Amino acid sequence: MSDKADAELKNPMTRVGYQKIAEEHRQLLEEERPRIVQNMATAAAEGDRSENAEYIYSRKRMREIDKRLRYLTGLLKDVEIIEPRNVRSDRVGFGASVVIEDETGQRKEWTIVGMGEAEAEHGTISWKSPLARALWNKKIGQIVTLERPLGTIDYEIIDLHYAGRRIEP
Repeated sequence: MSDKADAELKNPMTRVGYQKIAEEHRQLLEEERPRIVQNMATAAAEGDRSENAEYIYSRKRMREIDKRLRYLTGLLKDVEIIEPRNVRSDRVGFGASVVIEDETGQRKEWTIVGMGEAEAEHGTISWKSPLARALWNKKIGQIVTLERPLGTIDYEIIDLHYAGRRIEP
């Protein structure tokens, strides 16, 4: 799977990421949105909507929920679940955890995941991010150059594994 060119991947996502996004979608659609609709109806029944803070807040919250639901629906459309533990490749691809070292010797580990499930503070980056694209299809020991607003930086790929299965150089 990780040997596929990124053009061939449609909407890859890990199972954990898919479940998290699907649960948020379900919760917004089945719990939060109906609650806000009820709040709006109750507030509207109280009279003048133009000065009704509860009604105004509920309308604003409804717009936020609907916007988030559209985003989540797009993420969940045409999902291809990829199990990193099943990937058999010695190259960086979807689901890979990669340890890189910069020019100063600073090391960082990143796991490449799907759109919408990436959280940099937890060490995950989107497969479409500039860093993931620079690392894509590379092997341990290779140097990649990343163009950044602050200038270019070189990283060496130090280690690579898929779901804990280490790849030997």
